[in-house]
Amino acid sequence: MNIIWFLLVSISIIFSVATGRLDQFTKAMFDASKSAVEVSLYLLGIVSLWMGITKIIEDSGLIHGLSKAFRPFISRLFRNVPADHPSITSITLNMLANMFGLGNAATPLGLKAMKDLQTLTDDKETITFEMMLFVVINTSSLQIIPFTIIGILADYGSNNPTAIVIPTLIATVLTTSSAIGILFLFRKLAK
Repeated sequence: MNIIWFLLVSISIIFSVATGRLDQFTKAMFDASKSAVEVSLYLLGIVSLWMGITKIIEDSGLIHGLSKAFRPFISRLFRNVPADHPSITSITLNMLANMFGLGNAATPLGLKAMKDLQTLTDDKETITFEMMLFVVINTSSLQIIPFTIIGILADYGSNNPTAIVIPTLIATVLTTSSAIGILFLFRKLAK
């Protein structure tokens, strides 16, 4: 990957010198760097906020209520996971973070869920069907309200940052149901 980045930067510098636009290239590099840092700090704030809310939900015991509310759905989807297993809570928190478009905050929760799911198998080198299902759901980006995107759009001056909600909802239903359907189809074909 470092070689690819080196080549891209080198080729860009060569073309900017050859076309006489080195000053524009340099300005664009610094503007992009500044923008990257600003977006990173913005996303760090969102992740910190969600992780704080998650900790409050956990410490208050509200997570058990959320887990109970989602337990029938998650237990039906993850049939080989015992209903009282800690992975149910981890999966619930991860899915809630994803549903609200907080994918960056969902990452640590997803890692914890995968660790919890791995405790259900003796073979630590093989991925279970439940682990695959969890990865597929996460990869399909199950979202209801994309708060992060709405925030970024609003931050960059969009006239209607919430216009993304309906297309996101349609896309998430299609991608998630298709991804789960394909996984179950492959499972059936592999038997």
